[in-house]
Amino acid sequence: MLSEQVLYLSVGELAKRIQSKQISPVELTESYLARSEALGPKLNAYARLTPDLALEQAHAAEKDIQRGHYRGPLHGIPYAAKDLLAVKGIPITWGAKPFADQVFDYNATVIEHLRNVGAILLGKAAMIELAGGMGYAYASASLQGETRNPWDTKCWTCGSSSGSGAIVAAALAGFAIGTETWGSIVCPSAFCGVSGLRPTYGRVSRRGAMALSYSMDKIGPLARSAEDCTNIFAAIAGHDPLDRSTLPVDKAAFTYSPAADLKGRSLRIGWLTNAWKQFEPGVGKIIDAAKATLKHHFPSVRDAALPEGPWEDAATLILSGEAGSAFSQLIRSGRVKELIDPVGRVGGYVSQSVSGADYTTALRIRDILQKKMADLFDSYDVLATASLPTAATPLSLNLIKGLSFPDPMGAIGNLCGLPAISVPCGFTDKNLPVGLQFVGRAGDDTAVLQGGRIFQQSTSWHKKHPKVS
Repeated sequence: MLSEQVLYLSVGELAKRIQSKQISPVELTESYLARSEALGPKLNAYARLTPDLALEQAHAAEKDIQRGHYRGPLHGIPYAAKDLLAVKGIPITWGAKPFADQVFDYNATVIEHLRNVGAILLGKAAMIELAGGMGYAYASASLQGETRNPWDTKCWTCGSSSGSGAIVAAALAGFAIGTETWGSIVCPSAFCGVSGLRPTYGRVSRRGAMALSYSMDKIGPLARSAEDCTNIFAAIAGHDPLDRSTLPVDKAAFTYSPAADLKGRSLRIGWLTNAWKQFEPGVGKIIDAAKATLKHHFPSVRDAALPEGPWEDAATLILSGEAGSAFSQLIRSGRVKELIDPVGRVGGYVSQSVSGADYTTALRIRDILQKKMADLFDSYDVLATASLPTAATPLSLNLIKGLSFPDPMGAIGNLCGLPAISVPCGFTDKNLPVGLQFVGRAGDDTAVLQGGRIFQQSTSWHKKHPKVS
């Protein structure tokens, strides 16, 4: 078995060793599987492992590479996929009891893209039931139970991509795929001390993914570094003729060259002064230090402010209305009462009470907001702020009471389909990670990835990892 040190290497470093044949895909897969079997249950990180499929793909990758058919930086790299992405013949539970035995006979487009570049599927990552679409009050709102944070197993990993965050943080796979409708990539990335990319809406196909909010759902990677996220994004982005919500070919595709000069474009960074009302003790100091680091590399960093308006209300209305539609059969059948979380059992009925007039008003507000954000991005390439104003919270916390605060950036970013990346920027006195996020104009994923990569070139927070046993 490979050492923990090797398993914590970035995708880029693992790729170099695979390409040079210092490590074989089979050896790497067997090592990640063994670690996942040992530690995954302790963290409730997986919905299920897929060892037979993983080893089949690993042997195929090894043969290809031995023959000189190397497909690129993800060839032979094991990963986990959130359990709302279809994998042919493998149960897909959506984290919820009513769908515990659900199986599809096709692969999600994202799974197909990763298969085509030679990545190896280790298993399905645990998630919050229905990605939180019916609402939830506790971290235990999952068919797998609460996912424990590798940095402190008494704390949560956050968001519906809870298992994806734990899997990357604990080195149970090389990377993971998560989804975000409102915070579910940014939040677990911040709480778990990993890097996570929320792409521009429509750049990654959602065919084969559970629908929560048709106009807000996005799929993206969680990985060791912004550089890794860049490579993974290049593999999964692109127009899909089977998903009408994807952008046209010229706007959806993303290409990446490691030789690209990071200094070729001097980013104009706006430091948001009104993204959060207050920080948990200790977090503010870490964010101030991150701002100082940015100013060192980008002397033109200037304070910026988000436009004020009912953005969170509009985002909530759209999300609720679309979730009520997406899960209408579950709600009308009464099987929604089988959900674990007490809020989730009634949340669907609330969602279906959203009126057409209110939904239409929220769409009009979205149009106004998109114009305001386009105007703001005329002055800045990216906006920067803390990913969250707090570090990881206790597993037992009532999230509605203890993790409820104004989040205008989360609402604005997801309502407008803006790309964002969260990267680690420090640790609290309790050794819990804190995240810094970069948010860009719709379509300018390159800018947010560049911001994250440059920040990580001068810091080492992303190279730290928890002691998990």
